[in-house]
Amino acid sequence: MAAVPVGRKGLYGMSATSTVHEAQPRAQAALTRSPIYELHRLVVEHDHERLVIVGVVSSFYHKQLAQELVRTVCQDVDVLNAIQVQ
Repeated sequence: MAAVPVGRKGLYGMSATSTVHEAQPRAQAALTRSPIYELHRLVVEHDHERLVIVGVVSSFYHKQLAQELVRTVCQDVDVLNAIQVQ
């Protein structure tokens, strides 16, 4: 399944690189602190324009949960959900 960009643009429809750099540690910490252990193994990267969530989970529910968790703590940047379900 292809990764689908999700998320929101920042101020004036642009996501600044510095904002992505600041958001990445927040997003990673949110996944690490999640009570769902499977989300702890996911990694949040950035490609200068957006955050990218990568890794493998066992269900589409966990994929969606991870995406929404990251979007909640990083509302000011775009998020690409590249999580694989196996």
